[in-house]
Order: sequence, then C-alpha cells, then structure tokens
Amino acid sequence: MSSEGDQIVMDSVLDSPTYVPQTSSKPTLADLLTIEPSASIFYSYARELELSATFSNSGAKLTVFAPTNKAVMALARKPHEGPDTSGEIELSEEQFDKASKANVERWVSAHIVPEYPLSFDSAEHKTLLDGKVISFKPISKAGGHGPEWGRFTLDNGARIIEKKEGLNGDLYLIDGTISID
Repeated sequence: MSSEGDQIVMDSVLDSPTYVPQTSSKPTLADLLTIEPSASIFYSYARELELSATFSNSGAKLTVFAPTNKAVMALARKPHEGPDTSGEIELSEEQFDKASKANVERWVSAHIVPEYPLSFDSAEHKTLLDGKVISFKPISKAGGHGPEWGRFTLDNGARIIEKKEGLNGDLYLIDGTISID
C-alpha cells in the first residue's frame, strides 16, 4: 500500500498541454506502396535506396510511376543488372554490389517526378534521374471519357492502369517500365 505522500497529484498532469497526434486522412506514398501488392518488386528495389525515405516525407511532393510486378518480371535485364555491356568483365563482389546499387538507383529515379500534381498536357517532366524526362501521348481511342490519366500513355507506350492519391503525391501504377538507356 502507498501512503498519501507517494501518490501523484493528477491535477498538475491534467493542466499541462495535451499531446495531439498529427493525423491525416491520406496515407503517404510509402504507405500506398507498402499495401500495393502489384508494385511490390518496384518498392523492394526502392527500399534499398536512401531516396525511398522521401516516400514517407509529408513535405516532399512527388509523382511516382510504379511498374507492376508483371512489367518488371518481363524485363530482359532486371534493374540491378543495368545495361548490357556484352563484354565479359570480371568484377569483385564489392564492385558488383556497388554497380548493382547504382543501376537500381538510376532505374528507380527514372520513375519519380519531383512534381505534384502533374499536368499531362505539359510537354516533358524531369525525373529524379539526371537528364531523363518523360512525356505523355494521348490515346486516340479514349475519346475524353474516364479520368485524365487514363487518356494518356507514357512516351514509351506504357499505360497508366491505376492512380492512388497520397498525402505527399500521386502513385500511378503502370503496365511497363521507363527505360534509362
């Protein structure tokens, strides 16, 4: 049993400012990518990089074009492999790991536009990959029906198949990938 001297007076605790958690009705891009099973390969690659922290940052405003797992699996060369050098170059394990990480960073960066919201009518949009831009082409059969994003393809022919809005940007699922060649 405790005596009166050992008891905490609740009045002083109750008079102090109360903690109010910061909440939002929208998930972050990281939340959306975490729960989107069809983009798990893209997000797995992105999580290997420091730039994936921006997906959680509510201050960052991004547009992410995440290829579906099917699109990534259809690639002849996977993102960590980089471009085909057609030469037999022997690399140490450390050199291979460093090259793989650089290839992944280039590939993921090509799928992120540091702009939000994105206008599909603009000519070109710079990605996080230096020198890489993407543009959109109208689909002639779309006829003005459906959401704006459904009436365009990316410049490489990839179609946007779904859009999810996040607190810090938009996530577009695409049925292809953005090339970095």
